[in-house]
Amino acid sequence: MTAMQRSLKTTIAVASHRASFSSLQRSAAAAAADTVVTPPQQLPPFDHKPAPYNGPSADEVFAKRKTFLGPSLFHYYQKPLNIVEGKMQYLYDDSGRRYIDAFAGIVTVSCGHCHPEILNAITEQSKLLQHATTIYLNHTIGDFAEALASKMPGNLKVVYFVNSGSEANELAMMMARLYTGSLDMISLRNAYHGGSSSTLGLTALNTWKYPIPEGHVHHVMNPDPYRGVFGADAASYAKDVQDHIDYGTSGKVAGFIAETIQGVGGTVELAPGYLKLIYDIVHKAGGVCIADEVQTGFGRTGSHYWGFETQGVIPDIVTMAKGIGNGLPLGAVVTTPEIASVMAQKIQFNTFGGNPVCSAGGLAVLRVLDKEKRQAHSAEVGSHLLERLRALEQRHEIIGNVRGRGLMVGVEMVTDRKDKTPAKAETAVVFEKLRVGKGGIHGNVFRIKPPMCFTKDDADFLVDALDYSLSKL
Repeated sequence: MTAMQRSLKTTIAVASHRASFSSLQRSAAAAAADTVVTPPQQLPPFDHKPAPYNGPSADEVFAKRKTFLGPSLFHYYQKPLNIVEGKMQYLYDDSGRRYIDAFAGIVTVSCGHCHPEILNAITEQSKLLQHATTIYLNHTIGDFAEALASKMPGNLKVVYFVNSGSEANELAMMMARLYTGSLDMISLRNAYHGGSSSTLGLTALNTWKYPIPEGHVHHVMNPDPYRGVFGADAASYAKDVQDHIDYGTSGKVAGFIAETIQGVGGTVELAPGYLKLIYDIVHKAGGVCIADEVQTGFGRTGSHYWGFETQGVIPDIVTMAKGIGNGLPLGAVVTTPEIASVMAQKIQFNTFGGNPVCSAGGLAVLRVLDKEKRQAHSAEVGSHLLERLRALEQRHEIIGNVRGRGLMVGVEMVTDRKDKTPAKAETAVVFEKLRVGKGGIHGNVFRIKPPMCFTKDDADFLVDALDYSLSKL
């Protein structure tokens, strides 16, 4: 597995069978704290029987993939999982074995795999009209835009639909540059904002970046309370942004973009109060402020519907994708009428953006999230999960930091807590044997971001499995 592969985000899936673990030399400290830990016996009960699978074997699937798909694709685990079915918070492989999907298809499945109400909305719309584009009238895109705009604060009322988070962030960056007349963008180190040729400039993780032109982007210090040079001192990080504007630009900028909790970077929540300071600095420099809600949106954080609300700010532009469609290829940019007006200079068009099927499915997602009170559920289950993980942190020296909100949680692994040396090898062992994923530039952070129907029983099973695996290191 390459360095890139080790650092990329992965599906966290906990197998229901007992895994065998390699014997590793225990440190003296770990041995002293060692207790007898038994593996979890079985997954929580779930009333669903997967359909019999008669498709190609994992080896056949893998061979075809290597032959016909691009060589940049990678897979997880020495023996890749062949996932053939999903239901709510669970996945099934080709043998019918069930797994907890604690990463939600990379923070994408918000309501649950194959949620019946969303499937019904998609199916019914598909019977009527799959595609026509916005050159004709159709009520689905307007209905969805209206419902989405109702979730936004302030004057964020104009919606543009696209197909992915990369597209959304690219459009937001273009809006910022057109509206302000400036080119310079500011983003955070450790950020991920997409893999397109333009958004790679905003992304600040070397594992994702190809050597192509990425001009007019300034990467400022990451306000990381755990690893950042200033700890949780938001004012010191804000001074760094001001210095970049003063010394690295004309004094004017196009915009600033940030995730409130960095996803690919390892579930890093920004220092408290940081965005309020930065938004003020950026606005004074003539720029606009963009909130990347691709992973944090739609109530996942539990405390708020949007991640930026945890910092007490209202952005000028908000981007979103992933959870907005529960697996549909769907993204959106929401901004103010004033900023949106600059796009009328030319024709701005997206062939598939907001097509009837995706619009019907997206509207169903919003309704299910409200009906099933998934934000409150994420807060309750997430608090339980964090409490149990922090108890684990007291027992296992290798856990350096437990962090996050709601059902967006990270567990950082270190070989020593004083120097915070990334526990790369140990994380890799747990990753292989326990079927858990990892993130962060060093690949040493377990990312736990399941579908928002994930239960306390699921959380207990996951933590017990992690406890057992760590006890064997």
